[in-house]
Amino acid sequence: MLTEKRQEQIVRLVYERESITVAELKEILHSSESTIRRDIIALDQEGRLTKVFGGAIALRTAQIVNKELSMVQKKDLQTAEKQAIARYAASLIERDDCVYLDAGTSTGWMIEYIREAQATYVTNALSHAKRLADKGFHVILIGGEPKSSTDAIVGAEAVVNLQKYHFSKGFFGTNGVEQNGGFTTPDAREAMVKQTAVKNTQLANRYFLATSSKFGKVYAVTFAGFEGGVILTEASVQESLPKSVRVVNVNQPEQ
Repeated sequence: MLTEKRQEQIVRLVYERESITVAELKEILHSSESTIRRDIIALDQEGRLTKVFGGAIALRTAQIVNKELSMVQKKDLQTAEKQAIARYAASLIERDDCVYLDAGTSTGWMIEYIREAQATYVTNALSHAKRLADKGFHVILIGGEPKSSTDAIVGAEAVVNLQKYHFSKGFFGTNGVEQNGGFTTPDAREAMVKQTAVKNTQLANRYFLATSSKFGKVYAVTFAGFEGGVILTEASVQESLPKSVRVVNVNQPEQ
């Protein structure tokens, strides 16, 4: 297929779907992954779409996002991807760790795979705390204001309660990941809690669980920058990110 025709099809598909992955384009267009990536880079440079992690999005979606889905709405989104990320994340927990487990569906999947019973788990998620306790783990639920839509404990009291803890490892959900915006969330109350927990986690062990759909999106409030963080995701990174952040493809962790 001629380059021009292939690129026109890529643009059409991106705007029909608002976002598309390299893998999807490879299958639809019967082209190699390297060819698709080169096309996306060229189209991004021409200003016809936005290159993001693992694919491309329409220009109109590369903006601040204000709407937040509830936990119920998020539950069945990218389940396989979240499970792969969660399985890898859970394997990082070691004996005697003091672990912060952020609210969210990706971190929630971790509980299915956590095996380390000789660690302490601190969380701001009501359902996480119950499930961890049901498995016999030592769990501490942060006190504060419950937010029903995301099952999270938020607010000033939660921040105060978190400040006394120091975590050897922290696992955080994020709504958006973008090179200028950092890690973002729609709710300032949740951002305060996340920011405090990130700050109180050892620099090299701040793990951000992000499916490919999170890249290129910016929500209202930044809760963390990229310094010293580790992004756990299920695909190869295409979006340009600062060198201060390490990205681990959980399906190819050694690469």
